[in-house]
Amino acid sequence: MKEITLVRHAKSSWEYEVNDKDRPLQERGINDAYLVANYLKGNFKAPDVVFSSPAIRALHTCIIVTGQLGIAPSKIHIEKRLYDFEGTSVINFIKQLGESYKKVMIFGHNHAFTSISNIFGNKSINNVPTAGVVQLRFDVGEWKLVDKGTTELIIFPKQLK
Repeated sequence: MKEITLVRHAKSSWEYEVNDKDRPLQERGINDAYLVANYLKGNFKAPDVVFSSPAIRALHTCIIVTGQLGIAPSKIHIEKRLYDFEGTSVINFIKQLGESYKKVMIFGHNHAFTSISNIFGNKSINNVPTAGVVQLRFDVGEWKLVDKGTTELIIFPKQLK
């Protein structure tokens, strides 16, 4: 059994003239990240490992969520391949994960996460919004065999307000 929890970065700001990777979260994004993290506290088992896109908005979301869940910083890894908007790089990354990991949490971007949720999950999702969480479970023993699985959890900040 393998399980992936995808967390799209929270709402970012376009207020600053910085390159895309350096865009920070805006206040609403920070609040939504805490909102989702606090919901997950009582409804979520910690992953074996956490990976984040190197983009500031994804990494900041990761720090907020994992901090609220009590996940040790040593379990967090920054992965360049997760700075992907279409999904191919993220899918390749997932299929190459180490077999010792059963539960993996990934912080990244759309449209990649909506696409992956629909390719691998059994529920149709129109759009994973900022700070949205989708958890997928697979009845396989190896990551390279990940294919159609079950959508176990869908949490969007709007549902929690």
